[in-house]
Amino acid sequence: MATASPPPVSTLYPPKEETTSASAFSAPHPLSLLPNCNSLKELKQIQAFTLKTHLQRDISVINKLVNFCTQCPNDDSIGHAQKLFDEIPHPDIVLFNTMSRGYSRVDDPLRAMALFVRVLNLGLFPDDYSFPSLLKACAGAKALAEGKQLHCFAVKLGLTHNAYVSPTLINMYTECGDVDAARRVFDKISDPCVVVYNSIINGYARSSRPNEALSLFREMQASNLRPDDVTILSVLTSCALLGSLELGKWIHEYVQRHGLDGVKVNTALIDMFAKCGSLEDAISTFENMKIKDTQAWSAIIVAYATHGHGSTAISMFEEMVRTQVSPDEVTFLGLLHACSHTGLVEEGYRFFHDMKNEYGIDPGIKHFGCMVDLLGRAGRLDEAYNFIHELPVKPTPILWRTLLSACSSHDNIDMAKRIIQKILELDDTHGGDYVILSNMSARAGKWEDVDSLRKMMNERGAVKVPGCSSIEVDNVVHEFFSGDGVHSVYTSLHHALDQLIEELKLVGYVPDTSLVCHANMEEKDKEITLRYHSEKLAIAFGLLNTAPGTMIRVVKNLRVCRDCHSAAKLVSLIFGRQIVLRDIQRFHQFEDGECSCGDYW
Repeated sequence: MATASPPPVSTLYPPKEETTSASAFSAPHPLSLLPNCNSLKELKQIQAFTLKTHLQRDISVINKLVNFCTQCPNDDSIGHAQKLFDEIPHPDIVLFNTMSRGYSRVDDPLRAMALFVRVLNLGLFPDDYSFPSLLKACAGAKALAEGKQLHCFAVKLGLTHNAYVSPTLINMYTECGDVDAARRVFDKISDPCVVVYNSIINGYARSSRPNEALSLFREMQASNLRPDDVTILSVLTSCALLGSLELGKWIHEYVQRHGLDGVKVNTALIDMFAKCGSLEDAISTFENMKIKDTQAWSAIIVAYATHGHGSTAISMFEEMVRTQVSPDEVTFLGLLHACSHTGLVEEGYRFFHDMKNEYGIDPGIKHFGCMVDLLGRAGRLDEAYNFIHELPVKPTPILWRTLLSACSSHDNIDMAKRIIQKILELDDTHGGDYVILSNMSARAGKWEDVDSLRKMMNERGAVKVPGCSSIEVDNVVHEFFSGDGVHSVYTSLHHALDQLIEELKLVGYVPDTSLVCHANMEEKDKEITLRYHSEKLAIAFGLLNTAPGTMIRVVKNLRVCRDCHSAAKLVSLIFGRQIVLRDIQRFHQFEDGECSCGDYW
């Protein structure tokens, strides 16, 4: 374990004397003052009292003082805790565990590992309380190599199936990006408890692998284990990722039946309903909450914003302020999204400045991204470019990609070329960057640039993420990928989609083949490529497999294309269906031939 060692253990004090002065028996015990201690300064006064009462070498007293310093540690308190630890000639493993927990909660958690090495050199052996904080430290530092060493040590000591060690071991692997290793740990546990299930389900949810998370949730239920609120939060996250509204509604009923509807769970329900396309259920959940904290208000503001109801989102913020609930950074993300999706540029600027000047909240990279998106959508590309250049932090690839997307929407190829250079200097592995500029070049007839970009993309191993859309029917989520029907033998779905396109043409649909940028492709082939986009496949599947009048809900992993957007409006008109389509940026609700975005997206 390559970690820097703290200073050596001090031996300032001789062995503890057997006698105690009479004054010690008449004075109150120093530890009786700890419950009223509110600062490090007051703790040092109590520590001075231990000197007067000759308890400064009592390890149980030192442990309590160290424990206070490590509850909510900062640099000063953890530093003082280390000094207290160093003054003990023979610290025990309990004192180390207290120190380790403190280090796992600070900005440099691997100091816990350095201290662990010292403790091992003193001849102490870790117990089942030692590993959780050490593994948490590795998780916080994304230190996979050190985490694996701890795993090996835990195996040697026979602690990997321990109720305290196994959940933190699973969490360490998932936080370090190796959820498959976490699953292997889980699979070796013969009788996992709720806490262990929660760790692996949460790991899958946080790793954007919702299908595995929900599969384990069903397995957990089959084992007759009762989910708790931690389980529910992870499952709701998975439902939101998949757009699985029916399962989300079942979870809502379960929560109400078992009294799990606390503020955190209800807030997660608002988020889930909104992301699954049911703004009505999100609003109902919010309105029925008895206690609404900052997170709940922020969730409903974000819900309105992503569904295109910018003015309502702003009204909710004003009501939030009137009820004296303080906003946080997520609240302002919602407000900036609301302004971005409805073209409220000046209001967006006002909220961006107010978060710092009125509420003392420093904007983060996501807020900067919202501002770039706001300006880019409005066509104020030079302003967005200058905004990025004037940021107090180094621009990330995502900021530049946001502006690149806006350049594509507004056909500004000159700026797009400048931006692509900025992006490639930071990350040249993202296939979507090359594709956007390649398509812009193709639309401008610059086929040499197209060939150059495609060659560069292949040389650097950059891969374009394929379009994928999903739809839930009868509690089963079905996924479709763009191009699924191009080379397929006729199936009922492809035949139905072909018929659908012909019907749409009768009411004015004209495939926008300018979106297919291949030099030698015939118009008919371009039309077929557009026809089998994943959104259209999912919508056709919904028409085939749901009752007339039923709302169709589709989730797409990328931005919805202009042609699919036009087609969806006509489908809603011809078939009398509401279609809710969630793409990577927002919701589109199609009804009677119109979209909630007002064609501004």
